[in-house]
Amino acid sequence: MKHDWKPGTMIYPLPAVLVTCGRTPEEYNVLTVAWTGTICSDPPMCYISVRKERYSYEILRRCGEFVINLTTEELAFATDWCGVRSGRDYNKFEEMHLTPGWASVVDAPIVEEAPVCIECRVKEIVELGAHDMFVAEVVNVLADDRYLNGETGRFELEKSRPLVYVHGEYFGLGRKVGKFGWSVQKKSKKK
Repeated sequence: MKHDWKPGTMIYPLPAVLVTCGRTPEEYNVLTVAWTGTICSDPPMCYISVRKERYSYEILRRCGEFVINLTTEELAFATDWCGVRSGRDYNKFEEMHLTPGWASVVDAPIVEEAPVCIECRVKEIVELGAHDMFVAEVVNVLADDRYLNGETGRFELEKSRPLVYVHGEYFGLGRKVGKFGWSVQKKSKKK
């Protein structure tokens, strides 16, 4: 039996990401975001939704560029901490011992410890209510070569132990149950 539930955000799991912004080291900030995702593959576009009262909101709006840094189980504490502390009061890079690095295309820092850093340029800001959605074009992706399989060339992000957010809690990923298209894949006959 199903029960009616108050309308709300129940699309889970979501990636728990560290969004970085700021043009100079003095204004660099790290913001934890779970309201994020892909919205188009060609051109590659994504979004983040941010509350107006967040410290990073004005930096994002003014600079128009940011980086989505994917997180891992190893980064779980820093991911949570950066989401409950304000950049008005703390230098989050220093407090969480995160290393700011150079993005290749955008004028914003990356988190060197992240397995993937997605460089984004804002195309539109959509006012929605509690959050504004920053619709962005992906202009570059930096991927850590620790997860590149030298034999197959496949990027094995799962080996980084990605972190996801589910209704107020963080989880690692479970076991693999299939791959895209496996439900219709032809089975080879054994001889």
